[in-house]
Amino acid sequence: MALMPARVKFRKQQRGIIKGDAQRGNYVAFGDYGLQALERGMITGRQIEACRVAVSRAAAAAGGQYWVRVFPHKPMSKKPLEVRMGTGKADPDHWVAIVKSGSVMFEIGGLPVAVAKQALSKAAAKLPVKCRLATRMTKVGG
Repeated sequence: MALMPARVKFRKQQRGIIKGDAQRGNYVAFGDYGLQALERGMITGRQIEACRVAVSRAAAAAGGQYWVRVFPHKPMSKKPLEVRMGTGKADPDHWVAIVKSGSVMFEIGGLPVAVAKQALSKAAAKLPVKCRLATRMTKVGG
């Protein structure tokens, strides 16, 4: 199951650049603990799904609950292998979520601290950005 929008107005987007820190979604809102990004980056739908599976296994085993707070809205195009440059922009290959530093990507609740920390550290190992464990009391903005 690929994580992607049901429908979009335009199939292709420019790659763009990621500037600044997260102004929204930068605190733990639903659970007790969260996984907060410490740097900017792009996270693919497959990486989000791998993290979701890791967190859900720990949450289900201990009777907790989890929330996924990122979604891949941006299409990334890629030309096939051994194709010459030119002849237009390639078709969308996969979808990514834009993550700014300070944004909370996953949340978990109803679990002991040790279990939540272990689950979120497993999820953090699957992501291309540095992360930290955030609590409800963590200051906004890192």
